[in-house]
Amino acid sequence: MLLWSRIVRLIDWFIPAEAKLERSERGLAQNFVFTHLFGPALSQSISVFLYLSDPNPGFACWTVITCICLFWALPFVYRFSGDLQLSALMSVELLAFTSLFGAYFYGGVSSPFLPWMLVSLLLGFFYLSERPILVVGLFTFNIAGFIAAYLAYGFPDLLSHEQLSMVGWISILSATIYMSWMAIYYANMISMRSDLEREAERHRETAIRLREAKDMADEANRAKSIFLAKMSHELRTPLNAVIGFSEILLDDVDGKESRKRADLERINSAGKHLLSLVTDVLDLSKIESNHIDLKIEKFDLSDMAREVVASVEPMVVENRNKLIVKCPPGLGIVSTDQTKLRQAALNLLSNAAKFTRDGTVTFAVQRRKSQAGDWIEIQVQDTGIGIAEADIGRLFQNFGQANRSTSSKYGGTGLGLALSQKLCALMGGGISVKSEVGQGSCFSIRVLAWMTEQQETEYATGSVLEFVNSAAV
Repeated sequence: MLLWSRIVRLIDWFIPAEAKLERSERGLAQNFVFTHLFGPALSQSISVFLYLSDPNPGFACWTVITCICLFWALPFVYRFSGDLQLSALMSVELLAFTSLFGAYFYGGVSSPFLPWMLVSLLLGFFYLSERPILVVGLFTFNIAGFIAAYLAYGFPDLLSHEQLSMVGWISILSATIYMSWMAIYYANMISMRSDLEREAERHRETAIRLREAKDMADEANRAKSIFLAKMSHELRTPLNAVIGFSEILLDDVDGKESRKRADLERINSAGKHLLSLVTDVLDLSKIESNHIDLKIEKFDLSDMAREVVASVEPMVVENRNKLIVKCPPGLGIVSTDQTKLRQAALNLLSNAAKFTRDGTVTFAVQRRKSQAGDWIEIQVQDTGIGIAEADIGRLFQNFGQANRSTSSKYGGTGLGLALSQKLCALMGGGISVKSEVGQGSCFSIRVLAWMTEQQETEYATGSVLEFVNSAAV
């Protein structure tokens, strides 16, 4: 194992870093380097035999020996050029030339060197499979040179056929070992490709099943949203009746009947709370089923901010909080859905009031102009309990809250922020949050200040642009 690991390290030294990134390319490079390091060593027996058998070893003998040794230089060519195809092309040409040159001087058409010509052709198609015309052209060129030399000078008779018989056995044995190694490698490569194809087919089948499951889940989700929208609409009628009749009864209750008034007030309060929950579910279901419409209107932003403050101020004071309002008087006229913008701002302010005790709630409204357009920015900052960074990701999920302890202590369904985020997205913007546990939170709304009819259609049908979630105040 130690010897093999050293051999692998030696082989990898010749391989450029880029070729090591992909498994199949690295395997091909390792095979090239291995065969060109140990193949010439196997062929040196031919060099030794030729040198000892040729009574006058001259140009032909030394050329064959030199060509066999030159194969050792090809791994270095690959290392410094980084081009496997170039190195393989040089190898194929060198092998073709050596086999034909050796065949011309030692045996002619019955030479033991000729089988290596077929080996060179196979190697050419193996390493240069994407360039078959080049391989055929190279093979044809070498054969033409061999035939031309024969027609011009004939075959020299340097060694007898009896003397070449031993070279023939050595050549056949070497070629057999070399081609057996290449065949084993090729079989392993085909097997690996088959495994990859089977794995890819399994992944394709899994992807199809996942896509079908996703389509079914989306259809079920749409059906659920439509069902919730219909049920929420049906629930609002009796709830409005309960609230209306409880208010009528409160007007008729005598001041002396304090117990009856308290019961009626509880009924009225519970009815209003339940109605607000049903309304949230209805709005969320409409958004998810693409049945919600934006009502674009022009209004004064400062007036809307004052209405929001007036609505939420009793809730802020109830928890002994101080409300700070930063709203310049001249914010001007904007064009968007006033009701949905007010609803989102009220959700953030009511959350700030609910999760803050004896602290400060700051409500800031600004209007900013930039190259991207005219924006409304509303910021709600509190000194309440804060939110852990790990819990922020769950805030804008349907029915999601920061954690279970918060839900059990402060109540709520977790619909407010999810609904507000979706409403702001419909208006071409979004909500971002920064928070620290024990220090408080800062929620920022950013929506387009001037929506056109075309934008209304795009956002209402779900083609919402990627809003800037963190470019807050």
